[in-house]
Amino acid sequence: MKICIFGAGAIGGYMGVKLAQAGADVSLVARGPHLAAMQQNGLTLIEDGQETTVPVTASDDASALGPQDYVIVTLKAHSVPAVVPMMQPLIADHTAIVSGVNGVPWWYFHKIGGPLEGTRVQSVDPGDAQWNGFGPDRVLGCVVYPAAEVSTPGTIRHIEGNRFSLGEPDGSKSDRALALSKALMAAGLKAPVRPRLRDEIWVKLWGNLSFNPISALTHATLDVLCTDPGTRAVTRGMMVEAQQIGEALGVKFPIDVERRIDGGAAVGAHRTSMLQDLDAGRPMEIDALVRSVQELGRITQTPTPTIDTVLALIQLRGRTAGLY
Repeated sequence: MKICIFGAGAIGGYMGVKLAQAGADVSLVARGPHLAAMQQNGLTLIEDGQETTVPVTASDDASALGPQDYVIVTLKAHSVPAVVPMMQPLIADHTAIVSGVNGVPWWYFHKIGGPLEGTRVQSVDPGDAQWNGFGPDRVLGCVVYPAAEVSTPGTIRHIEGNRFSLGEPDGSKSDRALALSKALMAAGLKAPVRPRLRDEIWVKLWGNLSFNPISALTHATLDVLCTDPGTRAVTRGMMVEAQQIGEALGVKFPIDVERRIDGGAAVGAHRTSMLQDLDAGRPMEIDALVRSVQELGRITQTPTPTIDTVLALIQLRGRTAGLY
């Protein structure tokens, strides 16, 4: 089984080290100083106070790696459409594209059934770049739960979590999903195959949709924005609207809004990824995390006044910073 991780930053690098330690045939696509460090010194993981370095096959040229059984995409959502042509050398007839990307996935309406079957989500796949370039039948969904960071080039610091939930768009427990699950579990990761992966997508999206832009606008950590009465009310408003959209699409939410917000508060003084990107001068994931939900609101004819307001503010903040 050949596995390529495309976009091997913090999460992809963490997964890559674990797979390499388990003896998997894994390769990594990365760039810049991080790639150079991996090529020269291997990839280092700091986890539970232990530091481990493994040699890895890493490149910025997919054609040097050849066709794969699985291509696990761990880029930021806005970065994927532009690199679809670069990924083509990795793709053979049998290759599965594992979409480990935050936000509403580009394949969301593939095999969902009903009148919205095959609907395209332009906010995350402008021009249908992934739909046409990969083909939706290749996709295997993945909800990423670990938190990690690239502490220095070539070094990944694991913060928490080790679960990568997998799921076919049609909910089946396919051979390819079960085989990848087995490989990830052999690497010490949790990799359940879910029959209703979209439910998990929405529970994670609930937080990303609201916590991320509000934190970037206020510079508040999760414990603060989830307990301050004003920002908690805005968060609740966004989540209620998102729940109405999700339920219109057949999603079942296993917890209620208040518990989801309390869960965010319990994380503590955490700076969300969007706030980190803003401070670091990196492009912000506004479209995948917020505008995509607004788009699904339009598709389902669900009003989104709170989401619309916060989206307008964070879009302007992003444009002002030159990051959107």
